[in-house]
Amino acid sequence: MTLSATFNAIKSSNVISWKSTGRLQQTLAGFIEKTGKTLHSGNVSMVRLCPEFAGKGRYFEFRSRLIPASIDFAKESPLCTTLFKDGVQIRTVEHLLSALEAKGVDNCKIEILNMVADDQDVEAEVPIFDGSASAWAEAIEQVGLKEALDCHGNNAEKVAPFLNQPIYVQREDSFVAAFPSQKVQISYGIDFPQVPAIGCQWFSTTPLEGTCYAMHIASSRTFCIYEEVERMCNAGLIKGGSLDNAIVCSASEGWLNPPLRFPDEPCRHKLLDFVGDLSLFARNGSQGLPVAHMVAFKGGHALHVDFARRLSGVINNYTQR
Repeated sequence: MTLSATFNAIKSSNVISWKSTGRLQQTLAGFIEKTGKTLHSGNVSMVRLCPEFAGKGRYFEFRSRLIPASIDFAKESPLCTTLFKDGVQIRTVEHLLSALEAKGVDNCKIEILNMVADDQDVEAEVPIFDGSASAWAEAIEQVGLKEALDCHGNNAEKVAPFLNQPIYVQREDSFVAAFPSQKVQISYGIDFPQVPAIGCQWFSTTPLEGTCYAMHIASSRTFCIYEEVERMCNAGLIKGGSLDNAIVCSASEGWLNPPLRFPDEPCRHKLLDFVGDLSLFARNGSQGLPVAHMVAFKGGHALHVDFARRLSGVINNYTQR
């Protein structure tokens, strides 16, 4: 079945229609290689981004094993998004995938290597850098993009999932809802009443349009509450965390490492994560973000993945009829 035939077979779902974006699939014009410390394991890893054929999509390669950047392989894990397949897992993929999705890198092989070699390694983690997606977005901008061709030298249209009717997921008082729209729009809200310096924030934007992502989203850094740091450390997390790769806020003292890059930087970072997590809905070089107005409140990686699975389930249920 050709790539076009594959999408034609699923696009008549009542909820999702796959339609052409009017653009061709793209890949990197060259290679990107970056090395850095990881957030949770505290180890150092190297990531190499490679151009890839049209229709291949985005996928990781670790110890000669391939893990597609797909919701089918997402595993719920604390404070990050993890991909798991055949006993191997890749952690903290969200910032890299966010930049790839927003910058239009539809097809990409992502090689990852732990710099301290161990033949028994079954886990790798993407470097955290400064806690934002800037390092990836800037590197993609520098190397540039090119039209992706398949193994026969043919280009491929880029399609996107268009939402036909409202859909939502919810966990207690947290939710993600989406409504039909003519463009990709995300409105994100957070609420930390116990931390006055953060409080309730909302940010709304169209992340795939023009320079919006580069100027207003990519540089927003991950954040944490100072009073929760000990608990996270005791859980074996954030071993590589520092004031250089996160902004830290105390409930009583406010921000410990100002200045912020935006007054609502925490909220913008949640939106950055959302783009990365929803990129897992992409398939065969398509756009992952649905063409819809998505509204999220008090979300996190688990809820984002729930929403991507809900979208995927809509399609799988339809095609299995």
